[in-house]
Amino acid sequence: MNTKRRSAIQKRVKELRDEQGIMAAPVPVERIAKGLEAQLRFSPLDDELSGMVYVKDGTPIIGVNALHHPNRQRFTLAHEVGHLVLHRAEITKQIHVDKGFPMLMRDSVSSAGIDEMEIEANFFAAELLMPEEFLARSLQGQSFDIDDEGAVSALAKEYKVSTAAMRFRLGNLFA
Repeated sequence: MNTKRRSAIQKRVKELRDEQGIMAAPVPVERIAKGLEAQLRFSPLDDELSGMVYVKDGTPIIGVNALHHPNRQRFTLAHEVGHLVLHRAEITKQIHVDKGFPMLMRDSVSSAGIDEMEIEANFFAAELLMPEEFLARSLQGQSFDIDDEGAVSALAKEYKVSTAAMRFRLGNLFA
């Protein structure tokens, strides 16, 4: 994803947070989805199915696997909101299903930039749930060691994300 696209996504995420008056973590991702008039469905799904999003009769519907950990559900919901905001034209044509998307992992597909929609939705989700400005404020005046499991875990708990997601985000932002 190029710098211009990253900046556009960051701007859109900030607009969403500002519209909802969100100033601190944890970001209420369900409230954001509902603010976009999305209907949310939390249902038990196959383990490899994280979530889905589609638009039916003009109404966005987001499905999330209720069997996944609540932090995973929050990331999935943020990811699907990303598709809704960034790729609405595409998801209006068909149901977009996320089967086992690598939540914040780099693999040969994502690092090669082959599936740009998934890369963008993951970036959107990380930006929404762990905004750079919030993290900078959380870390202000502290020395922080990304290898300190306890410190990363405490920050992840504050933001209601997985430790792996937080470590990945911090590494991308401040390394």
